[in-house]
Amino acid sequence: MDKVQATNLRPGMVVEHQGAPHRVMSFQHRTPGKGNAVVQAKLRNLVSGNQTETRLMSTEFMERLSVEGRTMEYLYDDGDGLVFMDSENYEQITLQRDLIENEAPWLEPNIKVTVQYIAGDPMGIELPKTLDVEVAETDPPLKGATASASPKPAKLANGVMIKVPQFIETGEVVRVDPTEGRYLERAK
Repeated sequence: MDKVQATNLRPGMVVEHQGAPHRVMSFQHRTPGKGNAVVQAKLRNLVSGNQTETRLMSTEFMERLSVEGRTMEYLYDDGDGLVFMDSENYEQITLQRDLIENEAPWLEPNIKVTVQYIAGDPMGIELPKTLDVEVAETDPPLKGATASASPKPAKLANGVMIKVPQFIETGEVVRVDPTEGRYLERAK
């Protein structure tokens, strides 16, 4: 275990909070005009499944838990959970949807992910750093729009809503950061 400063928390990290393993679902670094900076974090208890919001001073540290990762391939949703297969020994496991609710929309059959194990139990997944996804629906581009113009909403083929530059059109494939749900560039 090593310590991580509150300002360095990222979605998907597993930390110890109140004596139990928690996954960071989201976080926001707030710097009020008066007073100290704080980090507002949404954490999910990996044992009970309960989700809590906690406020940490930006100078506080949390214990980052050691997580073993195994590369697995997502197969399908069986109704009870999401089924993954170990690429080496073909063993299959099922993860409950509530454990990976933020990552689930990004899953497509045959995508390779890292399944995270804590003390031998599968507790979540880590998506690839980038994914290429088709834009299913967005407003038409504005004439003369550049990358610096204000972004517009776009619905991706997997149903996730993100902000994209004005020049992106419906049907284009874009590269996104799935952990932050953020547009990176057009896919080449």
